[in-house]
Amino acid sequence: MRRYAYFAGGCFWCITPIFKLYDGVISVTSGYSGGDEDHPRYEDVKAQKTGHRETIRVEYEEGIEIDFPTLMDIYLANIDPYDAEGQFIDKGFSYTLAVYYTDEEQERIAREKIDALEKARGKRTEIALEPFKSFWEAEEYHQDYHEKNPEAFEKELEESGRKEYFSEKQGVK
Repeated sequence: MRRYAYFAGGCFWCITPIFKLYDGVISVTSGYSGGDEDHPRYEDVKAQKTGHRETIRVEYEEGIEIDFPTLMDIYLANIDPYDAEGQFIDKGFSYTLAVYYTDEEQERIAREKIDALEKARGKRTEIALEPFKSFWEAEEYHQDYHEKNPEAFEKELEESGRKEYFSEKQGVK
């Protein structure tokens, strides 16, 4: 059965590629969630005018190679869960963290994963757990940005601090 998961993890360009590596993931779409404005535009979201966060929609085939608990693990491994201001150099509400759950099972699993992380690290995370309201696809030039603009994407990872953060986190220099 095809399902959807919605994750706000800072810059959507930066978290899209990791999810595409997994069998069972059908697509990853950049967009906006959490706000009340219909058809938000990137410039307004980035300027913190809409109440939306940059979000990815992960379409996946439940039980075939991937499931929501695994998607949560991938998400948690690819963010800084303790940054309340955004992610890396991207600051402001639109870059803060959230899991938008679509049903009670996703809510339960997300809560369990977040609670386990907090217990293991002895530190409260800054991940909002909210019911899914809507998802608005971002403009076309944001979709698969890492594939369309590999040099600019690599520069973004370097300049944002994400590349160094995750290399050090995983013991890679």
